Amino acid sequence: MQGLMFRCSTGCCADSQATAMHASLAQAQALVTSELEKFQDHLARCTAYCSDKAKDSINVGSKELQVKRWLETCVTKCVDDHVNFIPAMSRKMKESLIHWEIAVC
Repeated sequence: MQGLMFRCSTGCCADSQATAMHASLAQAQALVTSELEKFQDHLARCTAYCSDKAKDSINVGSKELQVKRWLETCVTKCVDDHVNFIPAMSRKMKESLIHWEIAVC
């Protein structure tokens, strides 16, 4: 998208369209940043849940090794589940970026 913006800018730098292209690039960057932040937040909440449950288990007398194994399983499941979200997140971002690309040039 950024390369497209620069190529388009060379043809219309004196034109008001250049401002629109810069705005579109900023929107695209904001979209990607937002999607990645949501992904990271979701993953962090999942792993925090695992950590909280493990701490609670230790507090009620569960064996440390058993709790460590459970924690490892829980965190692994969080990661596996979230890796499965990546293709849909990527498609959503690509569709939005393609829409902005068409609008710019």
